[in-house]
Amino acid sequence: MTFYWHDWAGYLGVALVLLAFLLLQAHKLRGNGLVYQLMNVLGAIGVILSLSFGQGPINWPAFLMQLAWIVIGVFGIVHSSRARREAREAGRKIAPW
Repeated sequence: MTFYWHDWAGYLGVALVLLAFLLLQAHKLRGNGLVYQLMNVLGAIGVILSLSFGQGPINWPAFLMQLAWIVIGVFGIVHSSRARREAREAGRKIAPW
């Protein structure tokens, strides 16, 4: 069996998403933290690359789920960044990412 770059991107993407969830459940990451959100977004991008460039017809339900995962992750990053900036401007102490 030959592995192409998009296969590796998909496997890495799945590993990132699962690792992010494991670390969240182990209380090593915060759900609204930058690292958790980036792991999810980058993982979903890897899966989308695998779905887009892989052999055979695209799996549209999986593609749309990963697209939603990216949108939600970017929303989380923007929302958390905005909340941290507002807290910093108000002079409140904020939790680290």
